[in-house]
Amino acid sequence: MEAIVYEEFGGSEVLRHVTDAAVPEPGPGEVRVEVVAAGVNPVDWKRRYGWVEEFYPTTFPAVPGLEFAGRVDALGAGAAEATGLAVGDEVFGWTKTGAYARYALADLVLPKPAGLSWEAAASLPVAGETARRVLDLIGVRAGETLFLHGAAGVVGSVAAQLAVADGITVVGSASEGNHAYLRELGVLPVAYGDGLAERVRAAAPQGVDAVFDAAGHGVLPVAIGLLGGEGRAAKERIVTIASPDAAEHGIAFSGLMADRESVRSWLTAQARAAAGGALRVRLAETLPLKEAARAQDLSESGHARGKLVLVP
Repeated sequence: MEAIVYEEFGGSEVLRHVTDAAVPEPGPGEVRVEVVAAGVNPVDWKRRYGWVEEFYPTTFPAVPGLEFAGRVDALGAGAAEATGLAVGDEVFGWTKTGAYARYALADLVLPKPAGLSWEAAASLPVAGETARRVLDLIGVRAGETLFLHGAAGVVGSVAAQLAVADGITVVGSASEGNHAYLRELGVLPVAYGDGLAERVRAAAPQGVDAVFDAAGHGVLPVAIGLLGGEGRAAKERIVTIASPDAAEHGIAFSGLMADRESVRSWLTAQARAAAGGALRVRLAETLPLKEAARAQDLSESGHARGKLVLVP
């Protein structure tokens, strides 16, 4: 089968496009999916560099990619009873064997709503789970104000929409070219760079109650200052998914997926909302699978406006 494979850590040059990879066979409880679209995420190239082995240990040869949308191709023993799925069903979810391939195995699979595009479905699992998980971790509630650093990114924009829908005021940082987009989502946009704290305070004179760091780049001291200083209570309302120095600041780094039932519930609701137009999934570009290296380079550059998707 067609797949992207790498056998050592390194830059995008280690990625190889092959057409003779073995088709994986589903074991008990597993679903084999014919992949129609695979989402590209920063964690894909971070894994390729070997930077996140603590969370995602690698066995070579490795196929990148966590999330997919596709059709059920085969079911392992007990999978039909456990999932209620049948061959041919349209689904999306998380893969166990890598999504940058024609076929992938998964055991966390959800039905794709008919009105949801393949590209949007493949864009939801990582961003949707991460956004909901972090919002719940910081405990931000209706009537409060959230500072969301990196609000125009894929995770950030989903989190912004979920928070706004929950009755939360969202101040979001982004490059100025993304400010109009954030206003469409109901976010109060502020620019990156020097003076960020002052711009956030001007946008939210009532103060900030919680911070979600989805972009990194040294923002944690700013976040601590916005919440009143070095106290433990303030730091408990800051969570990052992007700052590797989180522990040095006493801030929680959230990198592991929530429990499976929560993930199922969150993603089912989000997929329905996206299919109905209540949740926007911003797509940047769809590329053929053989251009996976280019897609990861675009992701790493930080200049892609929206989700990058690969199509086998």
